[in-house]
Amino acid sequence: MKSISTQELQTLLAEGKQVNVIDVREASEVATGKIPGAVNVPLSLLEFKMNELDKKEEYYVNCQAGGRSSSACKFLDNQGYNVTNVEGGMNAWEGDVE
Repeated sequence: MKSISTQELQTLLAEGKQVNVIDVREASEVATGKIPGAVNVPLSLLEFKMNELDKKEEYYVNCQAGGRSSSACKFLDNQGYNVTNVEGGMNAWEGDVE
């Protein structure tokens, strides 16, 4: 499974790169702040919402600490999606939040 550190992801965002971030935390967790531009798709709904994702795009999957995003990446990778796990999740995120 591919992975990226929160610092590397911050650098991509700071450089103005187009990145697709999926936050798999529950809505109540996301309400406390998320990576700017991230789309919330709770892990519990991922199987039902994955058809809204484009297999040609790359997605960075984020959660609170890295466990749920790792599970989401394994699932999506097995379905043919191009995904990268954000190591450490929001616990390691030092950038801006929205």
